[in-house]
Amino acid sequence: MTKYIPRGVCCKEIHFDIENGLVKNVKFIGGCRGNLNAISKLIEGMPVEEVIAKFKGNLCRNQTSCTDQLARALERIAGKD
Repeated sequence: MTKYIPRGVCCKEIHFDIENGLVKNVKFIGGCRGNLNAISKLIEGMPVEEVIAKFKGNLCRNQTSCTDQLARALERIAGKD
């Protein structure tokens, strides 16, 4: 399980796994619980590249968002940045 500390957003941590290039077990700590839980369910088993493409640049406040932060974390961990 990877733990990522996002910046500039409401959630305090993002936990996730990458298995065979697929995003698994995403959990946001803090933030908009209902929305972030739904997002986690929707992207379960999705390819890392697809999640990055959908979420990178999705802005909310502070020129980022919880989903943008997840994309940044995936890029960093998967070596896509």
